[in-house]
Amino acid sequence: MGNHHKAMSGRDAETAESKKSHANQAQNSQNVKVKTNAFRSLLPILAFLRPYKMMAFFALFALIITAVVSLSLGQGVKLILDNGFIAGSIAQLNQAIYVLVGMISLLAVGTFTRFYLMSWLGERISADIRKAVFNRVVTLHPSYFEENRSGEIMSRLTTDTVLLQSIIGSSFSMALRSFFILVGGLAMLLVTSLKLTLFVIVCIPLILFPMMVFGRKVRALSSSSQNAIADVGTYAGEIIQNIKVVQGYTFERLEQSAFGLEVEKAFDVAKRRVKQRAFLIAVVIFVTFTAISMMLWVGGMDVLSGQMTGGELGAFIFYAIMVAMSVATISEVYGELQRAAGAATRLLELLKVSSNIQESNTPTLIKAPQETVLEFKNGDFYYPSQPEIAALKNINLQIPQGKVVAFVGPSGAGKTTLFELFQRFYDPQKGQVLFNGVDVTQLKLETLRQAMGMVPQQPVLFSTDVWHNIRYGKPDATDEEVMMAAKKAHAHEFIERLPQGYQSFLGEQGVRLSGGQKQRIALARAILKDPQVLLLDEATSALDADSEFHVQAALKTLMQHRTTLIIAHRLSTVIHADIIVVMDKGEILATGTHQMLLKSSALYKRLCELQFDSIKEPHH
Repeated sequence: MGNHHKAMSGRDAETAESKKSHANQAQNSQNVKVKTNAFRSLLPILAFLRPYKMMAFFALFALIITAVVSLSLGQGVKLILDNGFIAGSIAQLNQAIYVLVGMISLLAVGTFTRFYLMSWLGERISADIRKAVFNRVVTLHPSYFEENRSGEIMSRLTTDTVLLQSIIGSSFSMALRSFFILVGGLAMLLVTSLKLTLFVIVCIPLILFPMMVFGRKVRALSSSSQNAIADVGTYAGEIIQNIKVVQGYTFERLEQSAFGLEVEKAFDVAKRRVKQRAFLIAVVIFVTFTAISMMLWVGGMDVLSGQMTGGELGAFIFYAIMVAMSVATISEVYGELQRAAGAATRLLELLKVSSNIQESNTPTLIKAPQETVLEFKNGDFYYPSQPEIAALKNINLQIPQGKVVAFVGPSGAGKTTLFELFQRFYDPQKGQVLFNGVDVTQLKLETLRQAMGMVPQQPVLFSTDVWHNIRYGKPDATDEEVMMAAKKAHAHEFIERLPQGYQSFLGEQGVRLSGGQKQRIALARAILKDPQVLLLDEATSALDADSEFHVQAALKTLMQHRTTLIIAHRLSTVIHADIIVVMDKGEILATGTHQMLLKSSALYKRLCELQFDSIKEPHH
């Protein structure tokens, strides 16, 4: 992005710097990839072939049969020329033609089998790799996604796996078949004419040399091309996701210009890659067919002098052309394999990433609710992306069972960070987080997170229908349970008014709903989950009065008989909390009730004075 600061003057410097850093990392990664052997990079992908060994065996068998039949056609050509044309025998010509047609029929059946099985394997392995990468990605720690762009991960899941699919499904099959024909063709050339075969042997190094030189350049450019495509996808995704902001600030033309630069940058890299591949193929074809022309001249002289028959020359030319086509195919596929090696490396990098949040090998069973549900002991925490700034410092906190505990303080005080540590999205660098008296690192992540229900300030909805979005709280819930949860969340009425009711598609991130409606869907999800501990991150701050009334009523139902933690910016919503925790700059400054804190905490008193006309408790 850093190449278009003029068009993107509204972007902040941090984004440009991040982009520049990413570009440097991509370049370094690319340099490493170039030094790695292409085929070695693809070897780990073969592990995905193991479950389908029989299919691979039959595909390989069909491939060998087609290669053998293809080579046998040369003998059919020799029969037709020597026994049919030159001998002048119609019967022998007919017989030779029947043999040839039979071989061609066998070749067609074998080719169908080979193509189907290899394509099936390519699609199957591609799907398995895509699933393996996605399964790994969804288990990674949240900080991984702070350091790696979602657009690039999506590119790996889609573009890279499709590239591998085409390689495994067709290109690899072509390369293997061409290799067999190359080896078999050379053997048949030796049998047919030793002298003419020397021309082929001399030319092979001349063909392999440009393949090695240009192939390496193609691979380097392919890696750059993949990164450039990922950049384009990421940029477009960000603009589309924030389209209202773009249009609101009338930035359409500037974004069009900036996106155009990104696309052109990707095109320039692709153009250089295509040029290298085209040059490689042209050199190989020139050298190959020049050799064939020389062979025709020498072979023609031998036929005229009676040293070989016309059929032998015809067969030799047939084999020479097959060898030449095999080498040309291999040279072309070699470039594809270079691209695939880059894709494979990128995918395998993702598969090798391990989550920073590791479960115990012998997890402790969750205990029955204790007097203290959550406890933080001597806790310090630094975000991985900001290791020098303490997000939390010396935190000691106990959350009693069944109480409403509110967290107040300025932005950046560490309130949301506490919620993230309670759910174990991160682990503190120092200290312990306990749930029902057990260190959370000893619990299964699924067990811990099932016991908690989060309702964020900005609810997250999925691009599906209402059923799916509410049922996210309990996947096996019946329709009746979903509707009951919606009623408790004051959402049933507006859902019924939607075009298809509970089957209504909500659009990307629930774009078809208002803020209050989204929040009530999120509340219905939490009600359906029925968690032991409820986490509310200022669930009503962005709502109008009517929506807030419905959401507050739903929250009152949800908070009954359970421990509730509330992050509050509007103090009027938490003055009746059992415990209020005052935080600032990652530290807990004071805890107590509203009245206690008015007397003991200067920060709390100042926050109240800013929000209330007086520091007296408002009448309700």
